[in-house]
Formats: sequence, structure tokens, C-alpha cells
Amino acid sequence: MRYETAPEKEDACPGPDSKEHSLNLLKLCVKQSRWSMAFSLMAGILTGALNALLLAVINAALKTHPPVPTILLMSFACLCLLLPISRLLSEVLLNRLGQWALYRLRIDLCRQILASPLRQVEKIGSARLLAVLTEDLPNIASTILAVPLLCINIAVVVSCLAYMGYLSWVLLLILLGFIAVGVSTFRLPVAKAQYILELARRDSDAMQLHFNSLTGGIKELKIHSGRRNEFLNHALEKASSSFRDNNIRGMTIYNAAASWGQALMFIIVGVIIFGLPVLRQMEPQSVTGYAIALLYIMSPLQMIVNMTPVLGRANVALKKVEELGLALASCPVDEVGSVPSTSLWQTLQFQSVTHSYAQAGDINDFILGPVDLSFSRGESVFITGGNGAGKTTLAKLLIGLYAPEQGFISLDGRPIDTPEQREQYRQRFSVIFSDFCLFNTLLGISLNPEDDRANEYLRKLNLANRVKIRDDGTFSTVELSQGQRKRLALFTACLEDRQIYVFDEWAAEQDSYFKEVFYGQLIPELRAKGKTVIVITHDEEYYHTAGRIIELRNGQVFADSLKPQPRDLQGGDAKELTPVQTSPTPHLWGLS
Repeated sequence: MRYETAPEKEDACPGPDSKEHSLNLLKLCVKQSRWSMAFSLMAGILTGALNALLLAVINAALKTHPPVPTILLMSFACLCLLLPISRLLSEVLLNRLGQWALYRLRIDLCRQILASPLRQVEKIGSARLLAVLTEDLPNIASTILAVPLLCINIAVVVSCLAYMGYLSWVLLLILLGFIAVGVSTFRLPVAKAQYILELARRDSDAMQLHFNSLTGGIKELKIHSGRRNEFLNHALEKASSSFRDNNIRGMTIYNAAASWGQALMFIIVGVIIFGLPVLRQMEPQSVTGYAIALLYIMSPLQMIVNMTPVLGRANVALKKVEELGLALASCPVDEVGSVPSTSLWQTLQFQSVTHSYAQAGDINDFILGPVDLSFSRGESVFITGGNGAGKTTLAKLLIGLYAPEQGFISLDGRPIDTPEQREQYRQRFSVIFSDFCLFNTLLGISLNPEDDRANEYLRKLNLANRVKIRDDGTFSTVELSQGQRKRLALFTACLEDRQIYVFDEWAAEQDSYFKEVFYGQLIPELRAKGKTVIVITHDEEYYHTAGRIIELRNGQVFADSLKPQPRDLQGGDAKELTPVQTSPTPHLWGLS
């Protein structure tokens, strides 16, 4: 038994392009609200300037002999009042910006996922998408939420440096020299730490895969101790321990770099207080002012340094999002029109359509086609073939979820070849996939309170005692057996009332009664309404109910029969199809 493990790690540290992602992060912050960001930054700069003024007032008061001049007392009182107000204003504005940023990030990313081609989403995989939505977006948003404190502290440091330059430009140059040394020695470990955090983020993707296996395969793991132990001890534990170790290493390097920066600040204070007066004559007021200013900015500098891991995680998160081809810093994806077309159609054609994709374990890509087919309004078509023949791929091409790599699909002679045309084309279909998703509400379907069709459908699908529809359109429960869930999906599809219905192995989990209802009543009634019904099925005993059968083998159309002939689709001897005798029952669907 083999489980997916953490992605392979590169041996050499490539040095992440943090400047590019920091720039994208800044663009992302500005994108959320240009004016809110501008006002917030202005409030932060004002807070820093007021802090510097407060420092100057305190230093001036220390130089004077008691009693302190009234102007200094008034200035101190005003600054004590203005400082908390400006700080509150900056934090409120930027916190509001941060909450809106998180909201917009989620919505924009979900919109981009829905607007992306299905093949791209399938290649990314649900585990990576969930990791981005649940881990990367909160990391990015938490960084935006931390911007208020970062801006205020930067403003405090810059204002205090300006005040130090006013006291003595020589001391300021010396201080800037030490800061340059500190920054240059700080960047190398920070780059290493960010690379290690990127490795931890890869481990997070692997853990998400294992979590999906844990929740989706819990029954299989419970009944097989060997599988369960290997899953826990070799798959999940390996990814989790690697995630833990990389996070510890990365944060340890960050903490060590931060401690070095703090130690450097103490060295600077010591040099200014104890060293410079010995080397050159300096005014005691300047030394005192510098010492106070340095002690004053140590806390803001420490907070700025402590923000580095947060910024690093945000850059890693933004990089992971961009690796998926979803750029949050770009303009939001506009939704294309999705109003179902009411115009009737007559002919849908495949002309030399091909599509290829890689299959797990296969060296060569699987190729479907070239396919030349035509579908007409009001007909029922069964698509058959063995596993891996290309039936579901053909269905995804048919309904516009996949774009042909070669050839084209046309509707009444008009090619469907642009994303906008494909989106409008898809609105003609109602589909139940074999791996369908059952939503807990009637999304996109408005029920007339006076229309009793919904309750009638539930009753005739034998679901009325299990499922109720609340006033807001939600189902009372979707915790049903697989057969019941498929019947509830069929109920939703009937309410959609689209022009073309595609059912992928819908009857696989149904008993004989509901199979007879499906093949013997629902499909004919849909056809009577002018609907086209396309069914992917292996139910040979019901082939006689089809108006046409298309058989696929190895990605090719092997047979296309308007009048289905009895045959063994597995390539064996022909078998006679005996019509199923069903007792006459009234129309169940109200479609005639």
C-alpha cells in the first residue's frame, strides 16, 4: 500500500524572489481600497510624527530646570491626547481594510476557480485548492491586518531618526551605518528561513491530501489494521513531522535573526553613551537625547523585526496562490453571462473533436477522438463502453466543460469556440455526474409557493418522508443513502427544466423499480417535452428503450446505431435483449 507523501524537496536553496512577492503583496493591499489605504497610512505617519514630537518635548523638559515652562506642559498634554486618537484612527481604518481584504480575497479566488477551465482545476486538485483557501488566504489576510502596527512603528522609527538628525547628523550617520550592517546581516538568515517555510508549505499540501484520505476513507482504514497503521505511521506522520520540523527550523532562524537585531541595538546604545564621548567632545544633551531616542525606538524596531516572519509567510502564501495560476494582485475576474438560453436548437455536432490527458500509471496520454457525432433535439442517446473508454470525457466535451484540443463543436452550424460562447452553451444542460455533488439547497431555482410540483416529485421519488424543502429553499437533510441522494439530484435536475439532460450512470445505485421508472417513464416524458436525453449506462437490459446507442472503445466511436442491435458490448457473443415488462403506472413527472 502506498500513499502520497510530501513533495520532493530541492537540495539547494534557490533564494526566493521575495522582492517580487512583497511588491505583489503591496499591490494587493492597495488594490483592496486605494483611499482607505491612503488615509490609514496618513494616520500612521501622523502617529509617528506625534511620537517624535513627544520625544522632543520630553527631552526639552529634561534640559530645563524646574519649574517646567507652561508651553512644554501644554504641548505634552496635547500630544498625550492626540497620540491615542491618531493611533486609534489608523488601526480602525486599516483593520476595516484588512477585514474587507480577507472577504475580497476569498470571493475573488473562488470566482477565479469557477472561471478557470475544468482541466486546470482538476490538475491542481481539491487538496491544493483547499490548502490555499484555508491556509494561504488567512496568512495573507493576517498580514494585511498587521499593516496598521507596521505602518505606525515605521513612522515612529523614521520620525525619531529625523529628530536624531536634528540633534546631531554625525551621530545619525554612525547610527545608519550600524543599521546598514544589521540589515545586511539580517537578510541572509531571513532568506534561508523563508525558503524553509516554503518547504513547510509544501508539506501542508501533502497533509491536506492525507486529511482527505482520512475523512473519505475512514471506513476502509477502520477495517484494515495494516492499512491504517501504514497510513498513520508512514504517510500522515511523515508529512506532519516534516511540516513540524520545517516550521521549527524556519521560525528558529527568524528568532535568532531578531535577537541579533536587538543585540545590535544595545551595542549601538553602548557605543553612543560610553564610546563616543571618549573619542570626541559632544554635548551631554545630544548624548542624552540620542540615548532616550534609541531606547524609545527599540520597541518599534523589535515589532518591525517580528513582522518579518508574518511577511515571509504571506509571501510564501501569495507565491503558492500564483503557482496555481490564480493571481490575487490582478484585476478581479468578471463573471460572464450565465442566463440560460431560451432559443430552441435542432442539431449539435462534433467535427473531428479530440481531447487528450494523462492517466495515472500510463506512459502515454489517453486520446479521445477524433470524434464526429451529431445529436438532434428530442432524441434519447445511450453512450456505452468499457471502463476507460472515454465516456465521461466525451460527456464533459459535450456539455462544454472541456474545450476540444482539435476540431470544434457547433450548435445549429455555429461553432462554440470562445469562453463566453461556451459558458452560454453550458446553460442548456442539466447534468448528473457519476461523482455528483448534492447541494443542500436549491441553488439557482426559485419555487413558486403555489406550485406543488416539488412536493409531488419528492412523493413519487419516495423521498417525501425523508426530505422537506424549507421556505428558504434548503433541504431538511441530505444525509441519505447513495440511491436516495441520486434521486434527490434527479429531483433538482427536473426542476431546472433545461434543454439537454445528461445522466452519467444515474441508475447504478437504483433498484429495479426506479430503473424502470427512469428508463421507461422519465426519459420518454422528457423526449415528449422536446428535451434531448443522453445517458451513460451499462444497463444492457434497458438498451431497447434507447433511440440510439453510441459505443466507445479506447477513445474511439466503435458503433453509432440508430436502432440498437442486441450485442455483447464486451466483445463476446451477442445476447438477446428482452424487453422488461412493467405494470402500467401513471405519469410520475408531470412532463407530458
